[in-house]
Amino acid sequence: MSYDHADPEHAGQLHHVELYASDLETSAAFWGWLLTELGYELKNDWDDGRSWINGPTYIVLVRADNSDRPFDRQSSGLNHLAFHAASREQVDELTAGIRERENVTLLYEDRHPFAGGYYALYCEGPEGIKVEVVAPE
Repeated sequence: MSYDHADPEHAGQLHHVELYASDLETSAAFWGWLLTELGYELKNDWDDGRSWINGPTYIVLVRADNSDRPFDRQSSGLNHLAFHAASREQVDELTAGIRERENVTLLYEDRHPFAGGYYALYCEGPEGIKVEVVAPE
């Protein structure tokens, strides 16, 4: 099945998210790694972007035309993206991977992994977008 169009069985669920990157190569390396770890597969790869798909949901990363305005997650607009983890072990593995990556910051280290009151990874990617990966109980 093609997920380029809506699927009535997933009505109300997220179809796709499109993110813009001032440094496409650095951002694509981070998102490609993270999304692959979360079960996404590369959907499209072109000069100015990439996309990854997991079931009916896909994430698109595109080179920004206007990169002189940095992203600020604490201003109005998007604050973060949160993903389901398969297990606490997956959260731990992703956290270890984040600690090894350049241009990515583990957030709330002093309260990790319960910074939000539940078991999760919180990090900030190369463009400043906060990412949360939440473990099941």
